[in-house]
Amino acid sequence: MLLSALWSLWSLDVVAALVTVYGQIPLGITSALAPTATVAAAYNTTVLDPPEVPNPAPPTSFTLTVPSANTSVTGLSIPIKGTFYGFSVEMSVITQLFGKNSSFLQVPLLNLFANIQERAGAVHVRVGGNTQEYAYYVSTLPDGHAISKEKANTNNPTETPAVVYTVDLFYLLSNISSLVNVKWYIGVPFNDTSDFRLQIVEYGEAILGDNLLGVQVGNEPDLYAAHGHRNSSYNPQVYADEFGELIAALTADSKVPVSNNLIGPSVSGTWTPEMVWNTGFISEYTNNLAALSVEHYPTDNCFPTYGIGTYHDPQIEFANFLNHTSGVSLCKPYLNSSAIAQAAGKPFLMFETNSASCGGFPGISDSFGGALWALDYGLQMAYSNFSGAMLHVGGQNVFYNPFTAPPTNVSRYYEWTVGAVYYSALISSEVFGRTNTSQIVDILGNGANIYTPQYAVYENGALARVALFNYITDATGKSDYTATITVAGGTVPASVQVKYFLSDSVSTKNNITWAGQTLGTIREVDGRLKGALNVVTVACDTGANKCLVPVPAPAFALVFLTAEAPIATATFSTSTHTNTVNTATINPSLLATSNGMSGANWQLGLGSTSSGDNKNGAGGAAMRADVIVGAMGLVLVLGLWY
Repeated sequence: MLLSALWSLWSLDVVAALVTVYGQIPLGITSALAPTATVAAAYNTTVLDPPEVPNPAPPTSFTLTVPSANTSVTGLSIPIKGTFYGFSVEMSVITQLFGKNSSFLQVPLLNLFANIQERAGAVHVRVGGNTQEYAYYVSTLPDGHAISKEKANTNNPTETPAVVYTVDLFYLLSNISSLVNVKWYIGVPFNDTSDFRLQIVEYGEAILGDNLLGVQVGNEPDLYAAHGHRNSSYNPQVYADEFGELIAALTADSKVPVSNNLIGPSVSGTWTPEMVWNTGFISEYTNNLAALSVEHYPTDNCFPTYGIGTYHDPQIEFANFLNHTSGVSLCKPYLNSSAIAQAAGKPFLMFETNSASCGGFPGISDSFGGALWALDYGLQMAYSNFSGAMLHVGGQNVFYNPFTAPPTNVSRYYEWTVGAVYYSALISSEVFGRTNTSQIVDILGNGANIYTPQYAVYENGALARVALFNYITDATGKSDYTATITVAGGTVPASVQVKYFLSDSVSTKNNITWAGQTLGTIREVDGRLKGALNVVTVACDTGANKCLVPVPAPAFALVFLTAEAPIATATFSTSTHTNTVNTATINPSLLATSNGMSGANWQLGLGSTSSGDNKNGAGGAAMRADVIVGAMGLVLVLGLWY
């Protein structure tokens, strides 16, 4: 019977070769953690103390008078797409997160992307980072891997490994796009201007086609001198000249039919973007530029690992992330550049960001408070006329990951881990929706109190949603507030629908829900939202033109003033499992000394550019083949779940 079933699979008429999707343990089966295991940053259990209730505390009742039409709003943003928040994935961790190659796809990743696609229409993902700069092509790699890693560049403070890739990398990305509507940014190697190694562009354009959004040229060039990639005289003009050299190389390459999809300068703050604009960069290369970009982290946590910079105590830093001032301050230096980009007709992108460089902070980056911060920061970037932003994703040894795959040597026992900031991207996709017409404005209500910021969102010119934050943690309920929404130039509906983003405290890492649903806790995530959907209906007083919306402390509330289409996400199930004997209950004392879970071994093959892992990933354990699907034809073995 098994042979007959397998023969039936092979006989299916599909557009492309079958794809094997790497799976996790069957649902409902769990396994204890090894008690003596070295804990990677992605699984860190540090819980900080929430800040005290502000003194004076903000008012707990206030009115927001919001115009009914965008024509009456001052300072409204440009139209924002639901894909605003995407993900920046280090090239070195692709096999962990995406799959070993085009025949092995990670099911939980497909589910996590599908959640956002259903709300936004697509998902934007940047593949690159520091690891793109030294990447080079080879025809084959051992054991069918699409990428491998070489020894890290020790001149780089983050000890970035060089990535070696095959053409199968692009089939891997393309197969993901055939299942979930993912659009990609890639980066051209820029360490050697005498040989740009354009295969990454050649194969990217040929295989990804319309799913390729753009090609980044230079990643943080303002840090090249400090990292030993260029000499000390390297400056914005030299970068601009090298950009032109790349354009000449692309133009001369018959395998690159498109050369108007370039993105730069992606400076990180050592140079201001204006220093690059002043070289004539935009006017000189306007026909080749798809977008203008910057990268920025609000602070760093480099000292504990590398002994550079200043030590930042996470407990002290926590309060800096828990108010509206953070996002406003981060966006202010870019307001001039976003205006310049609009004048030039170019999107302005935050190409890489997260809570702190060098991997983030324990207890901040992976907390509910960190998710509130990231959501507020994202909405503030949109209000500041950024067209998109990418939350960075590293390996096992960073705190800020939106999602983390288990090490391959324990993937039979453990599922994925979702960081709190994944919810920020998920919720952002609902804030802006699928119409690509949403415009946002910072309301500055409640006396512009920094602990209770609010935004209004207009869709197709009409008021559609109101977003309400409460950064305060107060178990007594005394810091819960009620926002009274009244519509100027119109009236409130008979009722509004409210989705709440909730947890017990800003410090919480678990028990985080969006509209009553959760993805799960550490090592328990398959990418599908769990629990019953809970959308709260709030009755309004149309005669008085008032809707009273309560917001707990802490929480985020998204108020829908217009009817929303139901969300029915098509997700993917690991419906076939091999080696199922390994899902049996294991004695924790045995597990403690098995599976390679020592401090020396959990890092092997899991190098991240964000926090110092410089191991070679080629020797990592091969991933299992658990579920078979046809990537282009979506063979039914994969099972759709609604």
